Amino acid sequence: MHLLLARAALLSPLKRPRPDAVVPDVRLTVPGVRVDLARLAAYERVCGFATGAEAMPVTYPQVLAFPLTMRLMAGRAFPLPALGLVHTSVEITRRCALPATGEYELSVYVEGLAPHRRGTEATVVTEARLGGGLVWESRSTYLARHATTGAAAAPDSGKAALDSRKTASDSRKTVPDSRKTASDSRETAPDSRKTGEAAPPTPSTPSAPDSHSPRSSYSAPPLPALAEWRLAKDVGRRYGAVSGDRNPIHLYPLTARLFGYARPIAHGMWTVARCLAERPADSEPLTVRAEFKAPVLLPATVTYAAGDGRFELRGAQAEGRPTPHLTGEVRPALARPPGASGHSQ
Repeated sequence: MHLLLARAALLSPLKRPRPDAVVPDVRLTVPGVRVDLARLAAYERVCGFATGAEAMPVTYPQVLAFPLTMRLMAGRAFPLPALGLVHTSVEITRRCALPATGEYELSVYVEGLAPHRRGTEATVVTEARLGGGLVWESRSTYLARHATTGAAAAPDSGKAALDSRKTASDSRKTVPDSRKTASDSRETAPDSRKTGEAAPPTPSTPSAPDSHSPRSSYSAPPLPALAEWRLAKDVGRRYGAVSGDRNPIHLYPLTARLFGYARPIAHGMWTVARCLAERPADSEPLTVRAEFKAPVLLPATVTYAAGDGRFELRGAQAEGRPTPHLTGEVRPALARPPGASGHSQ
């Protein structure tokens, strides 16, 4: 993984992000992935899930596929520079229960590119199959910030990124991974800048959100506050240890300052998992959509609010209004039997 990250660092300065860049015709796949139950339990404790359940949390396949995602982004064909990417949103669909003792096939690929008012966004799809059937998938949007002009600067590009479902071709090249053991799938990924979550605030827009999803109505009345959480300064380090994402912006004040943050920030996927851990445990088919609005600088005190299928994480008052860090929703999804065939590339 260290060599992979070094490769990403070397290639990033050579890439010039733009929304009309060629989408790579590559699909990375690792079969035979099994869950390390001890590591899963550690993840559940860090995120607030109950431990020992037969099914893993809905967010955990994203962790299993993290090394594969890094391989994709560090590749020469990936159209955006891996260094400095900002994780702006995620959509996860669980079709059925995800047994922690199952053997999964994981795949990742780039679905498409879209213009954004601050640069170019890529939609990266992650899939998990069990017994040949698609049981879980996610779509994450990652922003490469760069100057935009005219029509290239789209103010609401998340709609295109999450809804266009643009594919590079009808058939994608499958790249088998010789490192297909479960231990390789759990390989850690230190010090990457892949997941920047929300961009550091600028003087003119101290907490300017990147609102994307056209399917989520966040102009509704404020959600009722259900809990107040005091987040310790080591949340990023603890989550990095169980997820493999040891991005330096999450670790220490010194390393965070190298990338424009005054203090380390919480992982966006930790904030999603922590909110979902407050829901009653179940294995019903569902879709989770979340948008990362502003970074959570650690340590911090945040408010968890939820109602009517929606949830959010709010920070301290700014100009009389709470700072939104995360907004999301959970909705029922169509079930798919484990043996049913999934979307093929």
